Amino acid sequence: MTPDSTTPDPLEFPYAPLGWTPRDSVCIAQSEGLDLTSDHWAVIQALQEYFARNEGHIKVRELQDALHEKFHHIGGRKRLFQLLPGGPVAQGCRLAGLKSPSGSVDLSFGSVY
Repeated sequence: MTPDSTTPDPLEFPYAPLGWTPRDSVCIAQSEGLDLTSDHWAVIQALQEYFARNEGHIKVRELQDALHEKFHHIGGRKRLFQLLPGGPVAQGCRLAGLKSPSGSVDLSFGSVY
């Protein structure tokens, strides 16, 4: 992974959806007031891989649990919401070029986009 505040090489995202580039994420992040760090890029990679491996069978709760477990070493759920205040799944999917699964936006639980 490249250092913070730089756009990584597209080859670092083997599970990216067709047509998506890291630059797309940078533009979305800027419009949402985020400065992408290596932790953001790791979440984007994880989301893209999860979607590729579970094609068409995305359950929000399972995805949330997978993210929390994968990022437990940096603070889990709490850290994910610090990185992506619009919700790790909802905002993370936008950044990753993925369609948010139904039920991922919960206005009462911090997902506000």
